[in-house]
Amino acid sequence: MNRIAIVGCSGGGKSTMARRVGERLGLPVVHMDQIYWTPGWVAQDPDVWRAGVDEAARGEAWVIEGVGSSASALRFRQAEIIIWLEAPVWLCLWRAVRRSIATHGQVRADMAPGCAEKFDPAFWLYIWRWNRDTRPKLDAAIAEQAAEAKVLRLHGRKAVAAWVASLPSRAGSAPA
Repeated sequence: MNRIAIVGCSGGGKSTMARRVGERLGLPVVHMDQIYWTPGWVAQDPDVWRAGVDEAARGEAWVIEGVGSSASALRFRQAEIIIWLEAPVWLCLWRAVRRSIATHGQVRADMAPGCAEKFDPAFWLYIWRWNRDTRPKLDAAIAEQAAEAKVLRLHGRKAVAAWVASLPSRAGSAPA
């Protein structure tokens, strides 16, 4: 398995899982937030963002994590498997708020340079409205752009850990 897309609600564990899968399989990890955001939390031009995601998806091997249903066509078509992390919205919101407190003012490894963690009620509202606003768009994007793709829905940390542990260990074969 060389091309894995990981999707789900913000705060659902996509970045953490992507790092673990990348380490386990020796695959490079692409965080879509690093392509989408520019310094100061300025959104990238939509065409530039889609081109960046497409460029990453053209690679022979990768783990790409993020939502971005409007920048998903090539990523979903190229993926050998799409992992959908299922987590209750309240838990995702709790994790996002906790992360904002724990890493406030720092730029996380999965974030674009110049985008320090901040308290962002609009982001928290985005998470709260995930099932109503974003989830249907992501479902539609997968159905339209990757109808034949294998989609694996994982519920909870134990399921994620078990799936990652089931992967062959090829660590050290490529930078993650």
